[in-house]
Amino acid sequence: MTDTASPLVSPALAAPRTLRSPDEQRHDELLQRATDLASVFAERAPRAEELRRLPPENERDLHDSGLYRMLQPRAIGGAELGYESLITIGAALAAGCASTAWNLTNLASHHWMLAMFPPAAQDRIWKEDPDALIASSFVFPAAKVARAPGGYVVSGRWPFSSGVDVCSWNMLAGIVRAEGEAPDHRVFLVPRADYRILDTWHVTGLKGTGSNDVVCEEVFVPEEMTVSVTDLKGGATPGSGRHPAPLYRLPVFALFPAILSGVGLGNGEGALTDYVASTRKRAANYTGARLAELQSLQIHVGNAAARLSHARRMMLAICEEAMHDAEHGHVPDMVTKFAYRRDLAFATQLTTQAVDEIDAGSGAQALYLAGSQQRRFRDAHAISAHIAFSTDVANAAFGRLALGLDADNPVV
Repeated sequence: MTDTASPLVSPALAAPRTLRSPDEQRHDELLQRATDLASVFAERAPRAEELRRLPPENERDLHDSGLYRMLQPRAIGGAELGYESLITIGAALAAGCASTAWNLTNLASHHWMLAMFPPAAQDRIWKEDPDALIASSFVFPAAKVARAPGGYVVSGRWPFSSGVDVCSWNMLAGIVRAEGEAPDHRVFLVPRADYRILDTWHVTGLKGTGSNDVVCEEVFVPEEMTVSVTDLKGGATPGSGRHPAPLYRLPVFALFPAILSGVGLGNGEGALTDYVASTRKRAANYTGARLAELQSLQIHVGNAAARLSHARRMMLAICEEAMHDAEHGHVPDMVTKFAYRRDLAFATQLTTQAVDEIDAGSGAQALYLAGSQQRRFRDAHAISAHIAFSTDVANAAFGRLALGLDADNPVV
């Protein structure tokens, strides 16, 4: 499929194909919409930071463009794109505004996940409003869960629920514990009326995501509005009878970092594109020398471009491999799943390093709040702070398996 990555980053991936399948055409159409919107969102980025959530115009544009529904089943009116669209489309938007891209890929992925829930859950949400947005917090220990007739009673406080202010539902994670049984990690669909939003998102990066805390107290969640993580590890799900496509047979939490890693990629690519464009025209303040002639800056550009190119190739290769396996009915083994998480964390750290390279070559110009570079720097480090992108955590988890120990992450 066509990839609009800058030739500075990945020229081989940017080459368009002359013959495209209907799936590729749908992808390319939405990718072009995202690319067109990126500059608009870039202009609104300061306002998103001021609001600490996305401006209403951004929300409207994401709905009108169909981007929120890019992973929703076609039977519901969605685009049902391949999983790699989280990388390509997420990166295209993040080149303009990382906060907007972060919320897009987060909330779009919940349409993907809802297709794996029991049909009753899908009907309750999509029959009422197929455009309904669903937030999430997959911090499993945050909940207190008790079984009840016909379902569960859930209480807790969950952090980092991105985009929650515009959502009518929330996927909240918890652990069901019973004596003599293995812990059941489960995701609960809770309607907006049953939880409170706490205004906690006062941060330095990804400021526009509105990733506030949510609280619910003694909320009853019917069984059919929940799904066990055991059913999300690849292959058939409770929703497979209705949505059998390979997209909805992917292992959710093994691939979870890919939902967000494209945001780091696009943020870095946007930073590099802007830096190169400005540096080509600039002269040093004190010597008058043309900055483009300085070898030190040339090295920073090359280092940043190499990191971004490798990150893009790695992210796309993982998504395409996972889709290929799902198409052939193959569920990856545990080592492969943890390798996905290892490599996606590593690739995302490469994108942060690329932004750091650009920042190092920017001098005092990067300090001005009126420019975008300082925002991209803050956003890059906010992205890399996500637990999914901790290379210490991801490498240790992979190393345990490689050394013959049991996995320490029960949801993968």
